[in-house]
Amino acid sequence: MVIANKGTLDRQILKVEEDILRMGALVENSFWLAHSAMFERNLDNAAYLDIQDKQVDIIYRHVEVECLNLITIYSPISPSDLRLLSTFMQIVRDLERIGDYAENLGEIAIKLFPYPTPPHMELVKTMSNRCRAMLAMSLGALSNFDAALAAEVKIKDDAVDADYKTLYDLLAQEKSHAPASLEPFLLMVLTIHHLERMADHATNIGQRIAYIVTGKR
Repeated sequence: MVIANKGTLDRQILKVEEDILRMGALVENSFWLAHSAMFERNLDNAAYLDIQDKQVDIIYRHVEVECLNLITIYSPISPSDLRLLSTFMQIVRDLERIGDYAENLGEIAIKLFPYPTPPHMELVKTMSNRCRAMLAMSLGALSNFDAALAAEVKIKDDAVDADYKTLYDLLAQEKSHAPASLEPFLLMVLTIHHLERMADHATNIGQRIAYIVTGKR
């Protein structure tokens, strides 16, 4: 019976994959909106992030339910299909977290707006661009099940980690000469933390895709 329904299962898995890629496109756009709000001071984009995050959450919940339903309905499912569907659920969790961090960055941009532009924003912008490139690479790897491209995401993460360390040290030095208000300093530390975590989740997506393709962790 499972074999007879394999074609139907494959078509349903393809629909799930399309939903994940649609979710990925929304998350990628959320990251762009947050980037624009932070570095171009476009607060209209920051305000739109909450609406888009709700759309991301809807797809996230739908994909999780759909994957669980397929695993249940087609049980006993083949090991390769089980690996694919269980990994899909992990991927959408990573995407949902990146979307949440993007929304957080939008909120930080709003809070930073009344202050003069903080120091080292160009370096932070470079870090953000690296993270956005990592997300784009991981989504490209997903769309083509490209294990080689997925592996490159991990390499890019090393540069983001270096950015984080450099910026943290610079911000710590800046704090010793900063005015009494701690808020801009704390917001900048939160910004680089969120970016570093977004890069980690993009790396996770790449590693999960490699697992789908190779079966090796």
